[in-house]
Amino acid sequence: MVKIEQDILGKNDQYAAANRQRFAEQAIFTLNLVSSPGSGKTTVLTRTLQDLNGEIPLAVIEGDQQTSRDAERIRATGAPAIQINTGKGCHLDAHMVGHAVASLAPETGSVLFIENVGNLVCPAAFDLGEAHKVAILSVTEGEDKPIKYPDMFHAANLLLLNKIDLLPYLQFDVERCIDFARRVNPQIEVLQISASSGEGMQQWYQWIRSAREQCHA
Repeated sequence: MVKIEQDILGKNDQYAAANRQRFAEQAIFTLNLVSSPGSGKTTVLTRTLQDLNGEIPLAVIEGDQQTSRDAERIRATGAPAIQINTGKGCHLDAHMVGHAVASLAPETGSVLFIENVGNLVCPAAFDLGEAHKVAILSVTEGEDKPIKYPDMFHAANLLLLNKIDLLPYLQFDVERCIDFARRVNPQIEVLQISASSGEGMQQWYQWIRSAREQCHA
């Protein structure tokens, strides 16, 4: 079993390296958005696309087990999007992403968002060639998620703590959640946002701008 897993990840890493080289050659800044189902990942993404429209070229690869509902929501913002349905698969892999990028053909200098399948386990292990993994955690999910699913939060560079507009109605300890995340990953950055109310979203956009500039530099 260990050898099979090593072979699978090794092959994936080869495809990821090819994706990363392509992104570098075309100055495409790629973010892999990961979360559990219901975190508000698609809502964060659609608001981001609407608010950054016209400032930066944007494109989206949308991953789900079935349906194209989320890709349709993305295209309604005006951003080009391509849907990957994984069927029984629980994550996107670098080979899938490579084919999707070839079809999508993002503009040079664009920001490419990869919205991964809703799952806090499998996507942590699969490099897609992205610059950063961005974990999205809703305050409705419980503050212990980072220590229950440590691999995902260890792999992420940024944690977006979403739906903070609901905090007055929940028993959710923000500081405890951040502490758990930093026990797993001391370097993880944390931004508190609400995609519904807009609170904290400007800080998220500034993070994108800064990280994109650093990546290109």
